Amino acid sequence: MIVLGRIVAPFGVKGWVKIHPFGDDPLSWRKMQRWWLAPADDAPDPSWRAVTLKGCRMHGKGLIAAFAETPDRNAAEALDGWYIGAPRDALPQTAEDEFYWHDLVGLAVENQAGEALGVVSGLLSTGVHDVLQVVDGDSKRLIPFVAAYVLDVDLASRRIRVVWEKDW
Repeated sequence: MIVLGRIVAPFGVKGWVKIHPFGDDPLSWRKMQRWWLAPADDAPDPSWRAVTLKGCRMHGKGLIAAFAETPDRNAAEALDGWYIGAPRDALPQTAEDEFYWHDLVGLAVENQAGEALGVVSGLLSTGVHDVLQVVDGDSKRLIPFVAAYVLDVDLASRRIRVVWEKDW
């Protein structure tokens, strides 16, 4: 299951919830008629509960959504803190040079000289751009996920090439 975001609060009295999305373009999730919810982001796949999307729109910097299974505020309050996810095959296709964070985690990172810098352990959203968290043993690097530093992402080879020195 790929975790897409987290429910952070109920919204209104008609069962809507506020969502903190992880990654860009959460409105593309509207293409999925079903979403999956679980109380923990690392819950086993069978424990994710499928819900039917009734509505979804941007609200400020976040997202609000309504599900057929949450008809009122009480039902929405019960979902506070739950995670939203989807199986990979249910997600909308990405455009060229766009990636789901899940696709990047675990990829090897190397610089232009071919020196191994570590493996992507996660990403951070800073509001301005995303940042790769690269772990190599006990060391951790934070590399901006922007064209100035990321030369290419090769999912088939499970490799990201960056403009970054080993001693930075």
